[in-house]
Amino acid sequence: MYQITPLDLAVGFIPVLITLVIILYWSQNIKTSLIAIFRMLIQLLLIGYALNFIFYSDSQWVILLVLVFMLVMASWISLNALPVAKKPLLIYSIAAILCGGGLNLVFVSQGVLHADPWYQPQVMIPVAGMIFSNSMNAISLAGERLFSEFEHQKDYHSARNIAFQAAMIPVINSLLAVGLVSLPGMMTGQILAGTEPLVAARYQIIVMCMIFSSAGISAAMFLYLIRHVGRASDYRD
Repeated sequence: MYQITPLDLAVGFIPVLITLVIILYWSQNIKTSLIAIFRMLIQLLLIGYALNFIFYSDSQWVILLVLVFMLVMASWISLNALPVAKKPLLIYSIAAILCGGGLNLVFVSQGVLHADPWYQPQVMIPVAGMIFSNSMNAISLAGERLFSEFEHQKDYHSARNIAFQAAMIPVINSLLAVGLVSLPGMMTGQILAGTEPLVAARYQIIVMCMIFSSAGISAAMFLYLIRHVGRASDYRD
């Protein structure tokens, strides 16, 4: 696969500059966009160096530490959209992602991709990232909708069902659109790397399955674990 040079990166930023000019003239609020682009650049470069270290460390303890960090961060971020204090619900979020995401991680890394050794970082880190982030989004949507329904005086069972359906909408839409509206990132990356399209399609099928199941199980588990919570006002700092 062609190795992107710093000059190639500079060329890739030309459309970004055009977009920034439009933002500057139309909305006058360019600061947020500049910060976002700068953070994206720094974060991806840093993670590139970090992954180099992780991939070549060949240590199961390093991989486990990274997975735990990813799990805790995903659990914490998933509560951002909720109109409540995070700390009382963090343990529920961790348990939900561990249940839905961890189950999928084991099945995919060991049962489908046959990682050898079991902690093979080239498998575990990217797959865990996709699974945990997907579980995180599902929990965030489900939790936010649950408390919203509570504020509309819905009982738990009605609120739970509505919240679960809302959490699954983006996932189901992505299943319906894949191959018709969108060509997913993993499949695109593999094709660009020279993988045969049919092989890339098989990988993408596995990805879509784990996205669907991790979202569904994590959201359902989170909604079950917080079934006893009250109104949002009961959890404010």
